[in-house]
Amino acid sequence: MTKLSVVISTYNSQDKIEDALRSVQFADEIILVNNSSTDKTVEIVKKYTSKIFTRPNNPMLNVNKNFGFSKAVGEWILCLDDDERITNELALEIKGVIENKDAVDGYSIPRKNIIFGKWIEHTGWYPDPQLRLFRRTKGKFEEKHVHEMVKVNGEVAHLKEPMLHYNYQTVSQFLHKMSNIYVPNEAEVLVSQGYKANFADAIKFPLREFLTRYFAQEGYKDGFHGLMLSFLMAFYHFCVFAYVWEEQGFPEIEKGNILDKSSKEMKSAGKEISFWLRNEKIKNTKNPVKKILYKAFIRK
Repeated sequence: MTKLSVVISTYNSQDKIEDALRSVQFADEIILVNNSSTDKTVEIVKKYTSKIFTRPNNPMLNVNKNFGFSKAVGEWILCLDDDERITNELALEIKGVIENKDAVDGYSIPRKNIIFGKWIEHTGWYPDPQLRLFRRTKGKFEEKHVHEMVKVNGEVAHLKEPMLHYNYQTVSQFLHKMSNIYVPNEAEVLVSQGYKANFADAIKFPLREFLTRYFAQEGYKDGFHGLMLSFLMAFYHFCVFAYVWEEQGFPEIEKGNILDKSSKEMKSAGKEISFWLRNEKIKNTKNPVKKILYKAFIRK
């Protein structure tokens, strides 16, 4: 019988780790990488597994995850975060896949993101495929950037059943992760790629993200949650730009009449927003006359 190892890397997760562990009781072994937790995380984990390895709390999260992979003995590894849950339906699908003689080397799993108490079905957060199930000898994380995904040396396919992800539960949690982990790392990547901060991008970075989340990815269908998340992600990308500017020594990017240049960029932004508003109204109206009118305005 093919064996499955679950690997979880965690830090101070006493309020959520038990639900994650309960959801993977079907696995043959559970490996927990404890990133030097100071709360009751380890005490809770001991009820579910003895395979606990304590490591320094490395800000490059994938380092400790890869360490956990190296301790697995199962032919297959399922990588899980402490705020994720495997449903009964997904567990059955996973067991069926790894026992199949025609199984490929890795599988991505769709993820339902529960943010601020609601499943976000749009706004870029679904289906949110995550490559988490793979043959032990075929996959691992790269260790260059925080957002790197598992790389599998072989063929990859997709599972149908989603995992649950209890993502941001408070605004302060979002802001904490943004300012302490994701934004500095993303800014560092841009700088390493040779990007130079320019005037227009101070406006375009957040605007592009808002338009993508709220309109192109239909965030408006998530109601007020979608609107707020689109604004928060726009702020995220504004902060990325600000960090790049700081990294480059706060240069005086634009000289001369900055008011005129700001006005030009903002007028352009207004036109983009108006275009997207009309475009989405066309998509969502059933009245053929209104569709024609909206299309006529867009052409102008």
